[in-house]
Amino acid sequence: MSSEGPGAAEGNASGGVRAALGGLTTRGRSFLAAGIAAAICAYVLGQSDLLRVGLLLAVLPLVCVAVLYRTRYRVAGSRRLSPSRVPAGSEARVHLRMDNVSRLPTGLLMLQDHVPYVLGPRPRFVLDRVEAGGRREVSYRVRSDLRGRYPLGPLQLRLSDPFGMCELTRSFSAFDTLTVIPRTESLPSVRLAGDASGYGDGRQRSLALAGDDDVIPRTYRHGDDLRRVHWRSTARYGELMVRREEQPQRSRCTVLLDTRSAAYQGAGPDSAFEWAVSGAASALVHMLERGFAVRLLTDTGSSVPGEGADGFAGSTQESADSAGLMMDTLAVVDHSDGGGLSRAYDVLRGGNEGLLVAFFGDLDEEQATLAARMRHRSGAAVAFVLDSGTWVTSGAVAGAVDERLRLLRESGWTALPVAPGAPLADLWQQAGRQRTESSSTNGNSGGWT
Repeated sequence: MSSEGPGAAEGNASGGVRAALGGLTTRGRSFLAAGIAAAICAYVLGQSDLLRVGLLLAVLPLVCVAVLYRTRYRVAGSRRLSPSRVPAGSEARVHLRMDNVSRLPTGLLMLQDHVPYVLGPRPRFVLDRVEAGGRREVSYRVRSDLRGRYPLGPLQLRLSDPFGMCELTRSFSAFDTLTVIPRTESLPSVRLAGDASGYGDGRQRSLALAGDDDVIPRTYRHGDDLRRVHWRSTARYGELMVRREEQPQRSRCTVLLDTRSAAYQGAGPDSAFEWAVSGAASALVHMLERGFAVRLLTDTGSSVPGEGADGFAGSTQESADSAGLMMDTLAVVDHSDGGGLSRAYDVLRGGNEGLLVAFFGDLDEEQATLAARMRHRSGAAVAFVLDSGTWVTSGAVAGAVDERLRLLRESGWTALPVAPGAPLADLWQQAGRQRTESSSTNGNSGGWT
């Protein structure tokens, strides 16, 4: 929740008498003009009664301006998003709360919140008289089919006199941000990597919950089993020390997202690039749920979350935070200016990457060769290759894509073409079948991921 102090809506009304006169409505300006015209006619015609009518018409809007200008309502406003992170196409609710913290009741209040047009129409509310110390709560819904980060605010409060002669706007200063993340699909458990799950022994695993220092005892924490007390270390350090349990190890998974602008055609929520982003998000969530240490890598060589030196996510307790951080990154990821995959290849060339899941756009011969070489730095590797031209024309996958797929498969990749609008869950299952058939041919058995 973001909130503003009681006097926040009061300070913007002190812009001077000129600003107050600028708040005259069409009705107020009409009354003022009619009063001045009546006064001039009364002076020319020598009609004192008409002069009194003119003065009344002119003074009424000026009195309303003076009263509204001198009003010192102390109003506090707050905004709460529920939730603050939503998938594309889903709705979020924005709750607004106004508190009258002054000793005087307010008049009619008009509340308006500024939102980007992509989230829907600008919400406006009319609040009746708010008693001293009272509050009013209203809410509205926002929705976007496009991922991104959208600012909400500032909140504006419009004060009006009972006659509708003058309106003054008082603005709050706080903003909130709604994060629209990519859509994700629930993926089936299939055999892709050579491990039964994210935990266990394996050639390409890393410690999940601790590092090399975990072989020594640690300080006793509330709730630890007293049977794990290490008495020798307790006597040495003068405080209770407990033995660390053997830490499980986690399989690694790198999700590579090709964001090159030259690799995609078209735009919008149904474009090939948006499918690739959504696919990467689905793979990340699925692998984290399976207990893998996951890293998001783009063609620019940047990785997320980057908690450690190797850039992989941390312990199981941090998986939710890691997923949120990666989703926030995917919410704003855009096309890169780079023309190749060389920087991503340099990151992967160190090896020990575990499972590699890649989402490629259009690949020319040079980039396909470079992508094929990434397989030699990894264990199992799965590639989803998009021909963005077919997404624009809704045609069949071109023959050039078949050639790129053949090159990847010869290098050990499990490579699949992606037809326009194809569900990732079906492709994931197909990749698992191909991986299983390949493992059976080589006399190996894969594990479920």
